[in-house]
Amino acid sequence: MARQLGHSHGAVRNAVLTLVRRGEADQSGFGQPSFGANPRTAAAAQAAVISPPGTHAPRAQAATARTTIPAAAAPRRTGPIRRAGGQLYHPRELADLPDVEALNRLRDADVPVLLYGPPGTGKTSLVEAAFPDLLTVAGDGDTTVGDLIGEYTQADSGGYVFQYGPLVTAMTEGRALLIDDATLISPMVLAALYPAMDGRRQIQVKAHKGETIKAEKGFYVIAGHNPNVHGAILTEALSSRFSVQIQVGTDYDLALALRIDARIVRVARNLANQVDLGELGWAPQLRELLSYQRTEAVLGTNAALANLIGIAPSEDRDAVADAVITATGIKKIAPLTLGKQIAASAARQPPGSPGPAHRGRSR
Repeated sequence: MARQLGHSHGAVRNAVLTLVRRGEADQSGFGQPSFGANPRTAAAAQAAVISPPGTHAPRAQAATARTTIPAAAAPRRTGPIRRAGGQLYHPRELADLPDVEALNRLRDADVPVLLYGPPGTGKTSLVEAAFPDLLTVAGDGDTTVGDLIGEYTQADSGGYVFQYGPLVTAMTEGRALLIDDATLISPMVLAALYPAMDGRRQIQVKAHKGETIKAEKGFYVIAGHNPNVHGAILTEALSSRFSVQIQVGTDYDLALALRIDARIVRVARNLANQVDLGELGWAPQLRELLSYQRTEAVLGTNAALANLIGIAPSEDRDAVADAVITATGIKKIAPLTLGKQIAASAARQPPGSPGPAHRGRSR
């Protein structure tokens, strides 16, 4: 339909979806659905129905509104933001703006962003809070071009259908796309992404009849990079595609505000300083501190401390244990470990009941 009409894939798809919502066309299947006419389609074609003002995509409205507001006069969203999964995100300052607002301004201006920093510092959380329409690709060494663009999959009927990937979906629907751990993906695979990000704003799906996919307004790419993860390589080709690169670290003041044990926050801050000096390779980030808080609430302080030491890399574990022992005053803490087996008969006895030998003498 797109080729015959001479319009973009996304524009035609949106028009057909509008017909489906009005009951003037039928849809079957998901991912790459099929559309068909129904008894109401012919009547719908007799006259064009123009959507009234204010009913277009909210993303386009928001972009227009924000870019006309001077930075100094823009509203500052400082309160917690609920992410799609229900978790709260607490905005941080970036370029004299709340970070979520800064990212939205960069999206409006189509300036790709690379977020870099240790795992667990909140890179993904920030992107999810900023862009509710987000699609995510979790990158690793096994990520293929098909994982980005799409590939043929077997249908229930036994035949094969082409299933579009998240890159095509984000382009045709004008959505944000996060390439998480982008530097773990092969440069040859990432090259499939670049034509969508530059002035061409389109890609060619060679696996699907050479189809050309054009990016709709609102399409935006953001990437995450963990510099210290084994195998993560920030190539010049990848770096040059992201005009803005933002370092993300743990906000220890936020950790205190979230009522995480101040002693453990102090330990994490001191270990992070050692990492900056090159003396250590690991320090607890906000993710580990929140995990500590949850574990402490369930299993108690000693178990939470033991677990914090246990999740540290083996080469840094002794230094982490020493820091925790110094901060808490507990003389000995070892990684959380299973102990000896609990006897089944003893486990069933109430406290203070006579043991098996005593019962035998009483008989």
